[in-house]
Amino acid sequence: MRVGTRLLGVSMGHKSGVQKRLFLLTLVVLLGALSFSAVAELQQVSVGGEIRIRGRYYSNAWEEQRPLPRRIADNLLPWRPIGPTGTMSKFKWNSRGKDWTRYESSVLLNVQADFTDDVSAFIELYDFHIWGEEFRSNYLTGADSRANNVDFTIMNQAWIEMGNLFDQPLKLRVGRQNLHFGGGWLLSRMMTPSQYISFDAIRATYSPGDFTIDAFASKLDDNDRYFKDSVNLYGIYGTYTGIPEASMSLYWLYVRDSTDIPRSESTALGRWVNNRRGLEYGSTKLHTLGYRLFGGVGGLDYNLELAYQWGDANHLGSLFKPAGRFFGDTRAKYDNFAVDATVGYTFKETSWQPRLYVQGVVFSGEDNRDINFGDWLNPFYRPKASVSFNRLFTDKNYMATVNDNSWVSNFMQLSAGIEVQPTEKLRIHVHVAKDWVYEPFNPPKSIRFGRQRAFIAPNLSFWTDSGSRDLGWEVAAFARYNYSPDLWFMLYGNYLWTGEALTRGSFIHFYGTEYSGGSGKSNAGYLFWMACLKF
Repeated sequence: MRVGTRLLGVSMGHKSGVQKRLFLLTLVVLLGALSFSAVAELQQVSVGGEIRIRGRYYSNAWEEQRPLPRRIADNLLPWRPIGPTGTMSKFKWNSRGKDWTRYESSVLLNVQADFTDDVSAFIELYDFHIWGEEFRSNYLTGADSRANNVDFTIMNQAWIEMGNLFDQPLKLRVGRQNLHFGGGWLLSRMMTPSQYISFDAIRATYSPGDFTIDAFASKLDDNDRYFKDSVNLYGIYGTYTGIPEASMSLYWLYVRDSTDIPRSESTALGRWVNNRRGLEYGSTKLHTLGYRLFGGVGGLDYNLELAYQWGDANHLGSLFKPAGRFFGDTRAKYDNFAVDATVGYTFKETSWQPRLYVQGVVFSGEDNRDINFGDWLNPFYRPKASVSFNRLFTDKNYMATVNDNSWVSNFMQLSAGIEVQPTEKLRIHVHVAKDWVYEPFNPPKSIRFGRQRAFIAPNLSFWTDSGSRDLGWEVAAFARYNYSPDLWFMLYGNYLWTGEALTRGSFIHFYGTEYSGGSGKSNAGYLFWMACLKF
């Protein structure tokens, strides 16, 4: 029994009741799978997969300097809780240097085996690589070498599923699997348009008619399973589709991270004293309660996503440690909301069937990086973290030129666009968007000289300028051509008129923890082509 609990990353004597129940459920499922394997007969085997190839080009966006520069020196920000990477920025927002290009491919190859007694198994291999990573011949000398092992194939999915459990419309799936729900707003099978994500999970699905209820438990991280706890994801997702004009989903997602947070005390006495002062970290407990309403009537369609997050943000709080301080925010909390609302109308009786739509997006955030004069004087000042909405595991992309990939938060957008269908196989989309920061960053006090700024109060970090909310305007367009039911091509372009909140700097990337400031004010652009074949 001890070996079994260790293999599952669960120590029964010290874990929560949820984890104990998870272990028992896993044991029952494994025993059930073994019993099925003794009697089930193979009925069908199917092979499938997918190949995605993408070429990308960015203009005036990415910083080439390594290590990445700090746009504002640390000595201009004493005592201010800036965050884990300070004002280091990946962006340049100028036309000097090289533009950025990359070509990448991803491959899925899967096998599904269906047995009697509603048993099936699924295995899927996944490979992602950037072109040129493992070329093994030197063109100057002709010398050939071994691959550098940057690229490797992983197991994307490997699960066993049992259906009609207890003669009910109940399925149980155990193993590595996709967790894609709704429109993939917070949980998706993709990380980017060409990269996939999967979860080691147990998932039960109950679907009696118009209702579908999913409950799952997933282990996200258990690298040090013998001595520390792990990072787990739990969720319940229910959907009702009995009214096609107004289908709806209600869900709860819970991330618990009880891994240790490093502390700086060198003695047990120092740790005890700080604990008595309330300077200790606990577990991160991130709850997300969400609601989705979607449907349409006639030519009208709509989709509304709402979510609210709450809970302890200890691991994030520990990252907001000002220079010279031993602790970050030990009392950080999640208290954020998000909205994505889209309304569209399709003129179905008109040539090309144009669809007009408007969309509004908000991911709330905080910027608590300011300090007042009292904080500046107080030797016992305790920093406050800047906590923004956590977008969990999705590939939704709202600002392509800044490489969103679901990383952008503390952010608002309003867009309007049109889609047309010139032929049966061709779809064209164009939209215009305005972007803002939800809560801006206030930089140190400065004076402008022409196009340059000079900071005038290096040590007076309580004295700041008001930050801008303006991230800029953008126009985006794509054309998708469905060559066949299994093969499609896409060409996408995005042009960004950069606002001061981008060029001068704000914290929107990586859920509001990374700086966006550059060394110029140039507009930027992004272009990619893509091909996808399913088989």
